Amino acid sequence: MQVAIKKWGNSQGIILSKELMELLNAHIGDSLDAAFENGNLILKKQKMHKTLEERIAESGTPLTFGEEIDWGESRGTELW
Repeated sequence: MQVAIKKWGNSQGIILSKELMELLNAHIGDSLDAAFENGNLILKKQKMHKTLEERIAESGTPLTFGEEIDWGESRGTELW
């Protein structure tokens, strides 16, 4: 599959076809990692960090905060 290099302001850009975007599972606004290896330009979709909610959902264990802890009597001007 061929792509064209186009002028984009003071830089250059590569236009990716819909088919390439689908193969990369990429969307407008996504970031790609670019590498140059053995004379080849390699583009890979950046691995996005998962949110806390996504990690908890994948664990299959509900998030719990445990039981209340009794810290004893107030010793200063704390408000309980």
